Amino acid sequence: MNDVTVVIPVKNEATNLPVCLGRLDGFSKIVVVDSGSSDATCAIAREAGAEVLVFAWDGKFPKKRNWVLQTYKFSTKWVLFLDADEFVSEAFKAELADVLQDTDCVGFWLNYERWFLGKQLRHGDEFNKLALFRVGAGAYERIEENQWSALDMEIHEHPVLDGAIGEISAPIEHNEYRGLHHYIAKHNEYASWEASRTLCLIGKDRGVKYESDEWQGLTPRQQAKYRHIAKWWAAPVYFIRGYIFKGGFLDGAAGFHFALGKAIYFYQIRLKLKERHSLCMSNE
Repeated sequence: MNDVTVVIPVKNEATNLPVCLGRLDGFSKIVVVDSGSSDATCAIAREAGAEVLVFAWDGKFPKKRNWVLQTYKFSTKWVLFLDADEFVSEAFKAELADVLQDTDCVGFWLNYERWFLGKQLRHGDEFNKLALFRVGAGAYERIEENQWSALDMEIHEHPVLDGAIGEISAPIEHNEYRGLHHYIAKHNEYASWEASRTLCLIGKDRGVKYESDEWQGLTPRQQAKYRHIAKWWAAPVYFIRGYIFKGGFLDGAAGFHFALGKAIYFYQIRLKLKERHSLCMSNE
């Protein structure tokens, strides 16, 4: 039995959740954190033996994941955050058990295999997250977003941990079973969040505040993203990199549509940022 608590933040995940929960044998504890689902999500979780917590966001810090880290009394040494559309494999569980037997790391990068339009994408940009760490080793970064965020869960915030970080190579399957409607709607919400955060970072005069505490707290990868995310060339460069240079074209039609969809996502961010900037200027 892995000494790991799996935390799954959810809202209306009755389609994905049974698959996710069905893969989680061998973990010490499963906690499902619900944000007012109107479908059978909570009933599915309880029937599978998971503990269900109800989270009601008040528009302020903390959001869902940090709320769990702050309030839940963990009985395990490790916590693994999974989305409902992320499904662990036997290979992942075996490597996890082996790695956790003897490690000085406080957290681990996890790798994910993407599925799109019913096909596994074996090429294109890699997808990884820091989603497994020791209980008490840190928390997700705090972003002051009381006035502009409509999302009750950390989306692109990263855990800030004090200690060495390792990697588990066996991938987790990332597969949205609810279809393109939900995939597109979710990324529309993400684009709105990214546009609002970018505006907060660069200001309405578009001068990035490189000396601010918030900017200095970003990782180098995040700083690079917010320097360039609103540039006209960001979307085509993302497409060319993923589809051509990273071999996305080898995944056929699914690879093309995925790369194009991600490029459109970045262009959405640019348009939403322009809209927000115009509103700020017109309100002066």
